[in-house]
Amino acid sequence: MGCIGAGLEHYGQWKTVVGPDGSGSEDDVIAALGKKGLSKQERLVAGMLRPAHLLDILRHYLLFMNVGGQTIKTVCRYQQYRAVNRALERLRSGKTRVQNGEYDRRGGIVWHTQGSGKSLTMVFMIRKMRTDLALRKFKVIMVTDRKDLQRQLSETATLSGDVVEMATSNGSLKKLAKRKGPGLVFATIQKYRTDEDVAGVTKGPAFEVLNEDETIVVVVDEAHRTQAGDLHANLMAALPNCARIGFTGTPIVMGEKKRTTQIFGEFIDKYTIKEAEADGATVPVLYEGRTAEGAVKDGATLDGLFEDMFRGRTDEELEAIRKKYATKGHILEAPALIAEKARDMLRHYVTNLLPNGYKAQVVASSRTAVVRYQAAFLVARDELMVEAAALSDRDKAMDDAELCTKSEKLQALVQAWRYRDTFEKIEFAAIMSGGNNDDASWKQWTEGAAQETRIKRFKKPLFHKDATKSDPLTFLIVKSMLLTGFDAPIEGVMYLDRSIREAELLQAIARVNRTGFGKTCGIVVDYFGVAHHLKAALAAYSDEDIDGALVSLNDQIPVLQDRHIRVVDIFRSAGLDDISHDEDCLQVLSTEKARAEFTVKLKDFLKSLEIILPRPEGLPFVQDAKRLAYLQARARNRYRDIPVIGADIGAKVRKLIDDHVISLGIDPKIPPVQLTDAEFYNQVGQAGGGRAKASEMEHAIRSHIRKNLETDPVRFRKMSVRLNDILNGFGQQWDQIIEQLQAIIDELRGEASDHDEATPDIPEIYRPFLRTVLAASSADENTSADQLRALHEVTRNVVDRIIEEVCANRSLWNSFKMADQENLRSEIFEIIFDAQIHGFAVDEAEALADQLMQQAKANDDKLRAA
Repeated sequence: MGCIGAGLEHYGQWKTVVGPDGSGSEDDVIAALGKKGLSKQERLVAGMLRPAHLLDILRHYLLFMNVGGQTIKTVCRYQQYRAVNRALERLRSGKTRVQNGEYDRRGGIVWHTQGSGKSLTMVFMIRKMRTDLALRKFKVIMVTDRKDLQRQLSETATLSGDVVEMATSNGSLKKLAKRKGPGLVFATIQKYRTDEDVAGVTKGPAFEVLNEDETIVVVVDEAHRTQAGDLHANLMAALPNCARIGFTGTPIVMGEKKRTTQIFGEFIDKYTIKEAEADGATVPVLYEGRTAEGAVKDGATLDGLFEDMFRGRTDEELEAIRKKYATKGHILEAPALIAEKARDMLRHYVTNLLPNGYKAQVVASSRTAVVRYQAAFLVARDELMVEAAALSDRDKAMDDAELCTKSEKLQALVQAWRYRDTFEKIEFAAIMSGGNNDDASWKQWTEGAAQETRIKRFKKPLFHKDATKSDPLTFLIVKSMLLTGFDAPIEGVMYLDRSIREAELLQAIARVNRTGFGKTCGIVVDYFGVAHHLKAALAAYSDEDIDGALVSLNDQIPVLQDRHIRVVDIFRSAGLDDISHDEDCLQVLSTEKARAEFTVKLKDFLKSLEIILPRPEGLPFVQDAKRLAYLQARARNRYRDIPVIGADIGAKVRKLIDDHVISLGIDPKIPPVQLTDAEFYNQVGQAGGGRAKASEMEHAIRSHIRKNLETDPVRFRKMSVRLNDILNGFGQQWDQIIEQLQAIIDELRGEASDHDEATPDIPEIYRPFLRTVLAASSADENTSADQLRALHEVTRNVVDRIIEEVCANRSLWNSFKMADQENLRSEIFEIIFDAQIHGFAVDEAEALADQLMQQAKANDDKLRAA
């Protein structure tokens, strides 16, 4: 399901039967239906299309948002609907602290993985609370632990319709918390800290009781971080009877689960990493390890030496050694090492990410390293451009199939040359917090307004047909900022160059898991060695909770192999082991089902190849990719009902196959030749053999019928029946079939009359509508002349009225003119009904009026020109 008018990628399955009151299970539905299980359609009907469920969605789960200067309509995903309704039911029915005697049990934990719409879930929850008689009186206090998250959530929360009040200080928070009655208050967890909690916080007394009302719910974002220690105690002291709901985008650490559930309550809802990927709410995150040996010349300096010398040590020993080296030479901040890594990152980026227009984030070890990286990237970019310009003409013109066999360095140089107009202009920006003793030159990277501007620029695409909507700021370099709550779908890769573990690691890598811009996966390139110790870095979590969090790029090679087998098996299962003969392959794809299966499996195969290329493991699949893409292009031109392979696959593979297909005489950008095109007979003539020519003609006719069916449904349905009779009646007699098909083509091209006796000499504009009226009245050779005259008169009156309306009302068929459309439909009904034609009672007249309205919309251009 999705909003009307949205692209296919914005539609998703509905996978819950939970209702508006938070109750409902599949077992109950299965028992009620007396079945063993639910199909996807049954789950959708039971979970969303029940009247109470659908009305609940329309009332509480539709939002209008401004995105890129455009207002868009947004509807909830199933996990958001399920979580909100379960949370509110617990808030209504759970026991208060007084009733429980120890803890408030009206809250709990909502774990929805990063990137799956957690912020909007909170908005939907607040919005629905305001229409519930029992919950509308609640004060909602939203607590975050970062100012940037507070700003993001507060901006999103305005969509709920509530007035958002910001607690800018301890004093203002106390005032807002003390105030009786409903409200929506935002605060950072620091506002709940006292001087005993954290050094450097403004001195002040411990929190006193601010409000003992039970009609307060505290919603804590990233509950795994903000719930710990005395901070929670202060919150509970200030609001002792409040309900507490914790939202988290990462799993709860195993050792903290008991304490976290004591504070918030049991889990309300879970939406795991694996589920989000399966639903397409996020894309998988793949990691690639590139130790300093690969980045530093000869693998002989600094980190490369470090890795070789101390391989096999424990995490604790490695950290101690790193600290020792860092205090002596600041190894991770060493300018020479940063320069080499910047070159390697840029080569990786230009080869793997730039063709698709994705952007990058670099995570450095310190603020000093961040600044040095920014400068090093500028130098590396200019050096790479100089080297690319010095390539030989042959290298510059190298095709992709050959390029995949070359070294990484040469691949990067060739790609830099191909995209030189963009690459030479790409920019790099540091985003980091400031300090009192900072170097004056750092201010440009720490000033808040400048950071906001750069973040907005970074979120714009790198490529766009409208230059004002693109931006060359391509790399953001950070230490800790933007690793949580930063939502930039254009980001395709994160280069990791510092130690990072547990929740911070899961949150950081989620920066590249956002969907959009045709992205099929996010990539984390690891320069620190986190991936080599991934099990230790995530040891605090249960395996079930982090399943799918970070997958090695090497694990995608078996996926590529499997997808290759699946697409080739379409031909093998039809008895065709050799796919080198075009016509035999096209005959395997002669059914609509086979073409649909082939298109889906080919796209999956090419998406996997995009992930692997230009690595050498992808080379064995390149030839079959080109061959299968050519067959898809041939099938598209023959059958005219399958889409071109375009934005569904990445730029690297798209260029590879486009170059091949074009070299064989098919331009994917040019639509298939239609029956009425001047080149049609030339294309038929190129088909080899009678069967191929008949197939070309048959599917040209079918395509023409599909495209024009609504303009003249009676005529084209008869044509379709006639076509099927020819194909079924002549077997393999290709010459006779071609002769009969040519007769149909001549009629459709207007080169021969269709000799339709039911429509005598009347103007062409009336004929399609007259055929519809005659069919609706079941007119035949026994119909009286008076009856036929009446039907002709009705048709003329209806068409004349439609022409008058479409000429006067230029935007009649737009959705905002529904009232005008209904008025015209009513007038058509009156013309039909008032004629008092035999057999046309109210129901029949209404049905015919509907048909004629649909036909008028399909013939709009002709009617306006009449």
